[in-house]
Amino acid sequence: MSPPTITPPRTDLAYLCCLNPACRTTLSVDRVAFACPECGDLLDVVYDWDRLPVPKRLSDFQAKWADRLEPLNFSGVWRFRELLPFAPPEQIVTIGEGQTLLQVADKVGQYVGMNPGRLRLQYEGMNPSGSFKDNGMTAAFTHARMVGAKRVACASTGNTSAALAVFCSATSFGFKAIIFIGSGKIAYGKLAQALDHGALTIQIVGDFDDAMHRVRQVADRLGIYLMNSVNPYRLEGQKTIMYRVLEALAWEPPDWIVVPGGNLGNSSAFGKAFIELKHLGLIDRVPRLAVINAAGAQTLEQLVGTHGMSWLDGLPDMKVADSYYMKLDEAGSKASTIASAIEINRPVNLKKCLRALDFCDGVVRQVSDQEIMDAKARVGAGGLGCEPASAASVAGAKRLREEGVIAPSESVVCILTGHQLKDPTATVAYHGTDQDNFEKVLGSRGVRRAGFANRPVIVPNDLDDIIRSIALYSESEG
Repeated sequence: MSPPTITPPRTDLAYLCCLNPACRTTLSVDRVAFACPECGDLLDVVYDWDRLPVPKRLSDFQAKWADRLEPLNFSGVWRFRELLPFAPPEQIVTIGEGQTLLQVADKVGQYVGMNPGRLRLQYEGMNPSGSFKDNGMTAAFTHARMVGAKRVACASTGNTSAALAVFCSATSFGFKAIIFIGSGKIAYGKLAQALDHGALTIQIVGDFDDAMHRVRQVADRLGIYLMNSVNPYRLEGQKTIMYRVLEALAWEPPDWIVVPGGNLGNSSAFGKAFIELKHLGLIDRVPRLAVINAAGAQTLEQLVGTHGMSWLDGLPDMKVADSYYMKLDEAGSKASTIASAIEINRPVNLKKCLRALDFCDGVVRQVSDQEIMDAKARVGAGGLGCEPASAASVAGAKRLREEGVIAPSESVVCILTGHQLKDPTATVAYHGTDQDNFEKVLGSRGVRRAGFANRPVIVPNDLDDIIRSIALYSESEG
């Protein structure tokens, strides 16, 4: 499959371009725009690769790690700056993001149904704010600095707000953070970050989709720089997750990338990364992409799987999505899942995700909260703690393995998007002994006690009883 055409003529080395092939309006990167001013469609950051210095081999990037005392080479985003060359190096805003891990996970692989050594977990929880969002924020903050922005805003289910607040507080460029959250729709681990790092936090009555609608209105009315993934520079930074995956695999693409689907920024960014790498001749094979929705926030799975939406060379039938959203409104339906980070009904990057699915021969699935929490427990037992939304990738891989879509011998990378402590409430409820807490947090969502729960053992404050409990545990383990 040949890469889609994404480079119309322009004299700039980097510029914005409307995603709509019937429009293709172009804008300078010096301009602040988050939608096409002519037709309202999404914008891409586009490069004139023929006039830009691009390494002949991906392995050339490895030399930069030897110069890691240079902050841009230490960054797991900006050491790949030749592949996102929209910013002058002196304008780049970095806090050391992207020091992440790709780990073989045979315990998790056995749960999924993979052969030994074939399933890996890309752990983005090692970023400064504890999630993958820092990859995108460093790029968006860089552009904000380029255009002289001072006030920055986002709507968030948690991770975006945490990353935005961290970048504002950890840098000295005078950025002020404004965060919109829905009522009761943010995990305390994430809300704590936004509050602790000094962000102005505005909680509105509604869900993420409502907050997203309002923050776009406010940003437009007050001239505030928008930091959600409708910002095309966010996706430029998130491309680098795939560069690091390739780096950890000695530049050999895996067979599958499996990623949770919320606002669809990651899947869109990954698709763009592979489109560009293939166009540049830096890879000769493209992984397949699996995007996994939570069953309580299943827009993409419904639109693609049930209603047959597809990329159609950049002209997908958006009336299908509009009709689906109208029915959600008529029914008063709100997204509802324990995986709060992907609790989104109206993904802003839908069209870009359709492009990624088309180019990467992708599939979409939904998984239940039960499957998510069970997979999360298996990930934790394998040594990497993740938030519930992250575990959707593992639950989705298991579903695709059971369906025979993924073969046990294939190479699979599941993206773990956020740290375990982003949402400790769900973890404690799943493993804990407090039945009332379990019912409140998980039981009300249809999650049942599973065999993967690692419950505390309650014993009297008596030495013999304690020793007896340890002995019983040791026997059961043996």
